[in-house]
Order: sequence, then C-alpha cells, then structure tokens
Amino acid sequence: QVQLVESGGGLVQPGGSLRLSCVASSSIIIYDMAWYRQAPGKQRELVATVASNGRTNYADSVKGRFTISRDNAKNTVYVQMNSLNSEDTAVYYCNAQSQITSRAYWGQGTQVTISS
Repeated sequence: QVQLVESGGGLVQPGGSLRLSCVASSSIIIYDMAWYRQAPGKQRELVATVASNGRTNYADSVKGRFTISRDNAKNTVYVQMNSLNSEDTAVYYCNAQSQITSRAYWGQGTQVTISS
C-alpha cells in the first residue's frame, strides 16, 4: 500500500494562486492519481486526474484554471490552482488508485480557504 500526505493549503485572496503537493511513501508509477475536494455540507467531488500514462482530465468547474501534474521520480503529484474564487474553498484530498489491484488510497486532506 501507499501513504499519501498533502501540503500547500492555506488562506488565499480571490484571484490568487496555490500549488498543492501530494507526496507518496513509495513509487506512484502503478497508480492513477487524482485530486478531490469537499466543502462543508457538500459531496466530495473529483477535481482533476492524471493517469499513470500521463493523461489528464478536469472537472468543468476548474478547467482552464487548475493544472494537475506528476513527478514520478519524486513520488509526487501536484495541482496548480490559479484564479481562485470562493467556490474553490474546500478540503483537498489526494487519491491514488492502483492499476494492479484497483485499490484506492487517500491522503489526510489540506484546507484551502479563499477569502478577502
């Protein structure tokens, strides 16, 4: 199994940017990686994915503003978040799904708050 630790969250003004990082305890080569987020009282939603083969997908709400990337040599996945607005306020979670077992692993989450 793999352990995931997110970092980079914080308080940002509207229009600002943040980059979140997710560091895995072992190689992520066999994993499809994703970022999810959950705001209070709302369902957890998929934000962006980057598959093992490098293919990316984005939720419509973040398309054009967020960029997901992976650095397999560093066992790390990132999401660069630009043009942030209040709708982006949430706890952001890193997710890894094994291509071998299909088992999914989750990080502990990092809080992102957009406020003026």
